[in-house]
Amino acid sequence: MSEPNTNEPGEVREIRINPVVPSESVLVATARSMRPKKAEELAPRDTRKHVETCPFCRGNEHKTPPAILAWPEKADWRIRMVENLYPVLGDDREQVNFNFGLQQTIDGYGRHEVIIDHYEHGIAVHEMAEPHLAALFGVYQTRMRQLFESDARLKYVLVFKNFGPAAGASIPHTHSQVIAMPVVPENVDAEVRNSAAHYAKHHHCIFCALIDEALTFEATIYDRNSGAVRRKINVGQYVVERGEKFIAIKPFASRYEWEVHILPLAHQADFLDVRGEDMADLARVMKRTMARLDAVIGGAQYNFFLHSVPHDARQGAHAASYHWHLEICPRTSIPTGFELGSGLFVNTINPEQAAERLRAVDL
Repeated sequence: MSEPNTNEPGEVREIRINPVVPSESVLVATARSMRPKKAEELAPRDTRKHVETCPFCRGNEHKTPPAILAWPEKADWRIRMVENLYPVLGDDREQVNFNFGLQQTIDGYGRHEVIIDHYEHGIAVHEMAEPHLAALFGVYQTRMRQLFESDARLKYVLVFKNFGPAAGASIPHTHSQVIAMPVVPENVDAEVRNSAAHYAKHHHCIFCALIDEALTFEATIYDRNSGAVRRKINVGQYVVERGEKFIAIKPFASRYEWEVHILPLAHQADFLDVRGEDMADLARVMKRTMARLDAVIGGAQYNFFLHSVPHDARQGAHAASYHWHLEICPRTSIPTGFELGSGLFVNTINPEQAAERLRAVDL
């Protein structure tokens, strides 16, 4: 993994407010990158194409529950979905909700499933062919739609991927997960509420505004006393990758040093509305973004997750105010007591410098 650039001009120490969810602010403190610390270890890459004992490898289908779906639907499948043997939510039993004073519970009803991303055991996302990645996104979309249609109690379906033990992955074979739940996660709900408030005040989507700023905004900020340049904001400064339909942006208030978000360029609240022909461009932007991350911090453990408009809000006012997106969060540092105790993320790499290094990768 490359070391952070500690010779960048000017030390940065500032609290950046997340424009979408202001309570999720970030302390950018570049001097902290120079302190002695233990970084997350690089995830070991098992690059073998097939492992005889791996339950997710082709030919070992008997070691997993029956397939929920497969693409293509034949013995030499390339993507396969099965139930998670150790689900966090399930539909195997029904429990009655109860309230006792301030204590209350909601039945842990839902579904927890595993998507085997690729038949090759050790292939990385940036190594997958673009048509395969497009098909994988299509499988995400298909299963999300099936789950919503299967039960009105399901309010949200989260698609995510963990890579590396520190990111929560317990099996090295490349895979994603899908969890359908009867509640909307708090962080998604916060995005929905805050974007709706912004829309009510300004009559446009805050995510669209952030994309417009990244593509068109530039400014020079001067010190009022000395006249010295305090900061320059350049057009495209936060753009990491751009396609015809999608864009990858480094958030201004990045919680993680190398965090990148992928969004549709045109307003779209629901991932279920992505057209099949647009999946190819999404796959290309994803592949190139992951290749840039691998080139700069190769071997880092990471999570990515897809945030789409909650099911109940699809036909409501939030369709105009919310914007679905994919968040990629590499784990290059371990949270400290300050971060856990305060809820304030500490980022030791200037997001502008990080975006520049990612863009500079020659693909």
